[in-house]
Amino acid sequence: MIEPHDDTYFMKKALQEANIAFEKGEIPIGAVIVANNQIIARAHNLTELLNDVTAHAEMQAITAAANFLGGKYLKDCTLYVTIEPCQMCAGALFWSQISKIVYGARDEQRGCIALKTTLHPKTVMKGGVMAEEASKLLTRFFIEKRNLN
Repeated sequence: MIEPHDDTYFMKKALQEANIAFEKGEIPIGAVIVANNQIIARAHNLTELLNDVTAHAEMQAITAAANFLGGKYLKDCTLYVTIEPCQMCAGALFWSQISKIVYGARDEQRGCIALKTTLHPKTVMKGGVMAEEASKLLTRFFIEKRNLN
């Protein structure tokens, strides 16, 4: 039997993905999707590498999870993402019918909460899990990026 893990455990895994993005020069956002206490998808931002504005961590994770499950709906799944989803990602999560979204830090300007994006009625959202760590990684990335330019 798989020992149950908590939100912090899975957010640490999402932060590992964010660190991979950081090392690649991508905005450091990471995501994992969990079903039955098992990670079924891991992803991070790939917008620079793929030259694709839609290649956010959440979008990559949704695709990987759907492929793993063999279907487009992510019912009974939880997304762990280091930053609150943007409007585009929240829209995709709406259509996936994901059961739960757990995010780290808020995105006060572009996040789905500030933009009042509608989630699926059955989706539960929880924020603030390891928010400080997620926020610090993003801040470090942008400071380093500014100093290089």
